Amino acid sequence: MTDRHVIETREEYLAAVDSISAGTGPIAIDAERASGFRYSQRAYLIQVFRRDAGVFLFDPPAIGAMTELDDAVADVEWVLHAASQDLACLREVGLDPAVIFDTELAARLLGLPRVGLGTVVEELLGIHLAKEHSAADWSTRPLPASWLEYAALDVELLVDLRDALAVMLDDSDKRGIAGEEFQATLDREVKAVRADPWRRLSGVHALRGQRSLAVARELWLARDALAQERDIAPGRLVPDASLVAVARAMPTTKRALADLREFTGRASRSELERWWQAVETGLTTTDLPVMKQAGDNTLPPPRAWSDRNPEADARLKGARAAVAVISEERSIPMENLLTPDLLRRVAWTPPALIDAASVADELTRLGARPWQVAATSQAIADAFVDAGQEPDQSTEALS
Repeated sequence: MTDRHVIETREEYLAAVDSISAGTGPIAIDAERASGFRYSQRAYLIQVFRRDAGVFLFDPPAIGAMTELDDAVADVEWVLHAASQDLACLREVGLDPAVIFDTELAARLLGLPRVGLGTVVEELLGIHLAKEHSAADWSTRPLPASWLEYAALDVELLVDLRDALAVMLDDSDKRGIAGEEFQATLDREVKAVRADPWRRLSGVHALRGQRSLAVARELWLARDALAQERDIAPGRLVPDASLVAVARAMPTTKRALADLREFTGRASRSELERWWQAVETGLTTTDLPVMKQAGDNTLPPPRAWSDRNPEADARLKGARAAVAVISEERSIPMENLLTPDLLRRVAWTPPALIDAASVADELTRLGARPWQVAATSQAIADAFVDAGQEPDQSTEALS
């Protein structure tokens, strides 16, 4: 095993930037977070590879902003695997690519059956990558040597993988659509924080009554504040199921809260006063949450469409079948050919005059890429028209 070195000082970092700048070709980059262990989604290790420069492992919390590296490779293509997962934490330290090649997305567009990095590397390069440290706590210091080797290999092979995938994209005439998808990944806006983030609490939908919801909300807010203060994943303090159990039981004393068997977690008793104050607030507040949050753009689940909007249900079913045929013909997964939510929206509220041009305009307005519009608009329009046809009365009479 190679002795991998983690760069922790500004001096070493700046020297590495010079080396990377002198390298050739695209740079491969990856980031390791501590999801499930820490509250933040920051990068705790950033790996960079460039031909004629080598592999560099950076410790972002120790180094700080990495804008010098960004400047040094501003006009270079960056190669990432599943870029959408890493862009936010890279941008947090000043690394913001202008052009990317996403190997995971390329593999999807090529119709490869499995697109995990280890699988694609093994299939296309014939090299086995062990993935046993993918869910590790990367905030650990010092990082074990086996973890560093795993992290280095994640980028060391990315440029070779990029080259193999690029040839396949060219051979299948998909380089253009891949470019549109890569750019869309870069341009995707960060989701706005929802008005009531506590409603993400797993199991909260099963609670009955506004008072129970108020208790759940106050417990979630108290846990979130503690998690942020300690930089610990909230579920590692008290799991969601415990908070929901308290909101269901509605204990009226601190002792009753402490005696609740379902109330578990490493901080459930050590922070009992905090949780009891949250319960008390929920039990007494006059600011009661509504049972269901008004969703400005939320569509009903498709299983309810046949009752609530039979015409839309028929359009959706017909369009899905048509898009599935195109997906099969082009060897592109349906969700990449056209996102399910987008197809549902155009089926629920179609253009007044249904034809390929009007459907194309609506798909574009909803955010579909040009290649997706070109590939699907005619088929969707045809499916919508077919769904709206009345059965032939003479045929019905004969039957």
